[in-house]
Amino acid sequence: MTPPLGWLGIVRLGLVQASLGAVVVLTSSTLNRVMVVELGFAAAAAGALVAIYHAVQILRPRFGYGSDVTGRRTPWIIGGMAVLTASGVLAAVATAWMAVDPFAGMALAAVAYFLIGVGGGASGTALLALTAARVAPERRPAAAAILWLMMIMGFVVTAASAGTMLDPYSHTRLIAVVAVVAVTAFIVAVLAVQGLEKGRTVAAEVEHARESSFREALRQIWAEPDARRFTIFVFVAMLAYSAQDLILEPFAGLAFAMTPGETTRLASLQYTGVLFGMITVAVLGSRGLAPRGWMRRWTVAGCVASSVALAGLVVAAWWGPGWPIRTNVFVLGFTNGVFAVAAIGSMMTLAGSGMAGREGVRLGLWGAAQAIASALGGFLGTVMADIARLLLASPATAYGTVFALEAILFLVAARIAFAVTGPKEAPPVDINARGGLAAPTAGG
Repeated sequence: MTPPLGWLGIVRLGLVQASLGAVVVLTSSTLNRVMVVELGFAAAAAGALVAIYHAVQILRPRFGYGSDVTGRRTPWIIGGMAVLTASGVLAAVATAWMAVDPFAGMALAAVAYFLIGVGGGASGTALLALTAARVAPERRPAAAAILWLMMIMGFVVTAASAGTMLDPYSHTRLIAVVAVVAVTAFIVAVLAVQGLEKGRTVAAEVEHARESSFREALRQIWAEPDARRFTIFVFVAMLAYSAQDLILEPFAGLAFAMTPGETTRLASLQYTGVLFGMITVAVLGSRGLAPRGWMRRWTVAGCVASSVALAGLVVAAWWGPGWPIRTNVFVLGFTNGVFAVAAIGSMMTLAGSGMAGREGVRLGLWGAAQAIASALGGFLGTVMADIARLLLASPATAYGTVFALEAILFLVAARIAFAVTGPKEAPPVDINARGGLAAPTAGG
């Protein structure tokens, strides 16, 4: 049996996640901006392309099943990255083509964003399955935090460097910059994943996975109570989590008369809280400061705390100026970070429970639920805010109503998470005699 990954191996998995994020941020942010600002397209047109990317994530269970029956995740990670990076460049070419032929360019972009969804879904699902298989239970919270943080790092580094290289802007320069980022991301991902599955014995699991068709495998997973409950939990929790994204800044502007610069800094404060929440959970888990079964408890606690923080925004809508809105938003970010890392850690633990040889299908199912909820959450949050503004006299109260609904969703998610029993977790002891982190094990 191959020993679990050490910290270096976990960081290598994080590099793959950062590479994924580097390509995705260009297609979801930079290309969108070019379409709307430089080319004058409606924001809805650019948003529709991103919606195609999200819609394709429903195929994640099929990608997970494919990696189950082949018995290796690495080819799926590399193959998915190849499709993702190539289609990212294709999306840049399509964006440049829109300046000459808008309809043909948009049609090519639709194909490119579909392929971006395919590549990202295949690679991301296989990466999570590999992480669940190769990371020891006591290190999974830290692994979840590292993967998430390195994805954000991929966003930040790519956005900063690409932003510098794009000036002065031209369509040719856009294609060149995206191509450089894509090639770099692919090379980093390929080098990072090499050897991580070396020596792993999976013959029995593969044989078992091949006994059923994809449809039968999906039916078997849905029949597992924990897998079914956790799927519903992921959907409800991510619906609540993402519904706040597009309405928090408008709320702060309307209720607290904040300028665009001030609301942007408020959003930055929220993400800072998210990072602190993630790091806190990762440190507690990796240093043995939490009891057995703690990931489920922290998932529940994170959801309940997020609900309380959202309730604070409901009070803020009524209170108005004078309410400690910045503190409230930081706490909301912190509790969201706690919930996110604990949920991902629970996901990795649950992936190996139930019927053997179905880890990829389980993670694919949960990934699809997350993607669909994320796409719906942002849209429904804005729609509910608009409807509330039509029915209520005060815009601030309208936004407060939406925050209240999100708080209720988080409580519902906490109740569902509490019902997920899961396998017994190993005690999270991972410290050496001097109280520091244990040295990486072989394979990392």
